[in-house]
Amino acid sequence: MTTGTASLGTPPGGTPCLGLIVPPAHGRVPDDGAALYGERVRFIARGLGLPEISARGYDEVIDHVVGLAGELAAGGAQAVSLMGTSLSFFRGARFTEELREALADATGLPATTMSHAILRAMQALGLRRVAVATAYIDDVNDRLAGFLSASGVEATTVRGLSITGVEAVGRVPTEALVALCEEVWHAEPGADGILISCGGLLTLEAIRILEASLGVPVVSSSPAGFWDVMRVAGLDSRSPGHGRLFEI
Repeated sequence: MTTGTASLGTPPGGTPCLGLIVPPAHGRVPDDGAALYGERVRFIARGLGLPEISARGYDEVIDHVVGLAGELAAGGAQAVSLMGTSLSFFRGARFTEELREALADATGLPATTMSHAILRAMQALGLRRVAVATAYIDDVNDRLAGFLSASGVEATTVRGLSITGVEAVGRVPTEALVALCEEVWHAEPGADGILISCGGLLTLEAIRILEASLGVPVVSSSPAGFWDVMRVAGLDSRSPGHGRLFEI
């Protein structure tokens, strides 16, 4: 299943090119892109140089997002995404949408953010009440809960790993992620599924384990971000073997 107009993301006779704004300074495309879509799409990226995962860190770089989107458009991107969840929700739901609009206006391209991605993924899976596991400190968790509530999603429980290091999140082992997700899932009954928030966490294997063991849908920032930008560009977002979201 695809959304939008397929021609948006596919130049005549060429491979679609999608642009990503990523928090780390290195500006590399996250590994999930190749794992999910192989050579079907060419992803290009620009790095923000986020100093830490906190409101203070976000404030230092947020004003550079639109400029980097322009660079991606100039580099051939046919759609752009801010691939940072907390970067796009930390000032609330209204700001998240204003940021998306600014990206679209500045580039003339379909645009999205990772916060839009998790909301669309949860909607696609029918999730209205979620148990939430994050990499974040308490202040960022509180902002996430507020963003979700303003967007019509209830967080039954939110617990984080209290990580502020941008590179450190990528070193969290799968076992630790699975344990945290199981903890929030069992903390309070009534959730429809699990949300793992933080685009730096490596979660594809954790999603597979959790969906098999708990029998519930799992939405995670980075995979959802790739799924979403594919759909925004009018491309086929399916990727068999990577969880329920990628079967839609």
